[in-house]
Amino acid sequence: MKKWFYPLAIVTLIAFITLFFNFTHEEMQEFDEEIGEALIGNEFIRFFHYIGEPFWIASAAFILIVYLAFRRTNYRGMLFVLFTVAGGNLLNHLLKEWIQRVRPEMPDQLTSFSFPSNHAMVGLLYLFTYAYLLTENRSSTNWRLSIWISAIVLTLLVGLSRIAGNNHYGTDVVGGWLLGYSFFILVVVWYEWRNRNMGKRKPQPE
Repeated sequence: MKKWFYPLAIVTLIAFITLFFNFTHEEMQEFDEEIGEALIGNEFIRFFHYIGEPFWIASAAFILIVYLAFRRTNYRGMLFVLFTVAGGNLLNHLLKEWIQRVRPEMPDQLTSFSFPSNHAMVGLLYLFTYAYLLTENRSSTNWRLSIWISAIVLTLLVGLSRIAGNNHYGTDVVGGWLLGYSFFILVVVWYEWRNRNMGKRKPQPE
């Protein structure tokens, strides 16, 4: 990955911690109200919450693990998927139970806590994991750009869908993105360190 991606993860972690201590402040509440007014009820954006549902994520992660095992024999890549998706999901649930922010009021609202958004955080993790592993050692710039742009756009839509459905505040979603990116880069650092020390993987054919 580009070198500037790594210090950016420190910036996003600091931003997440700052948001954690300030999401109840008046300025953040105004942000939540404004973005809620702009998105709540938007059925097009709301549709994308399906991509961030646990069943979809678990299925996508399983397919990627099978692909890495049988097509690329990339066992470290399989661990990468488990660390990002399963590890990120566990971290998200632990934080929610610790922070215990109540979700927005609405009929038939979910009973789980709100901050940070699981869809935003784990959605980023599994989509970025796909993008990273599918572009690993690929020399085609067009291929890399198309995969990464698709992952970023879907990540944004999945997160925004939770605001459109009034399941989360805007700050929940932003917090999920910030922490998700930091956690993703942490796993990338581990993976690339292991590859350097255990032997580099062979380039994949275009």
